Amino acid sequence: MVEQDKQFLETVVKQIVSNPNDVVVDRTIDERGVLLTLKINPADMGYVIGRKGQTAQAIRTLLKIVGAKNNSRVNLKIYDPEGGNHRGPRRDDREEVDTSAIDDLKI
Repeated sequence: MVEQDKQFLETVVKQIVSNPNDVVVDRTIDERGVLLTLKINPADMGYVIGRKGQTAQAIRTLLKIVGAKNNSRVNLKIYDPEGGNHRGPRRDDREEVDTSAIDDLKI
């Protein structure tokens, strides 16, 4: 019953990712509460984080509810061995698109 938060996180994440056997959750307790560190296959990082971090935020919200039921504060850390470099180029980093062919159109 003490590790209900860990089991909950494992169950939810295994349903989201493509490589459920690679899901590992480490649980540590300190003065700030419970820290769950989630380790997943790097190929599944986008599924767990979601667009603009919405999936990760939803999981954190659910973990807070599970923690509140057990009178503890639960935090989630998603371990990223690549240091956050798993996304493609940002819009600012891409080449400028040549629109000169349509700039003179009188629409």
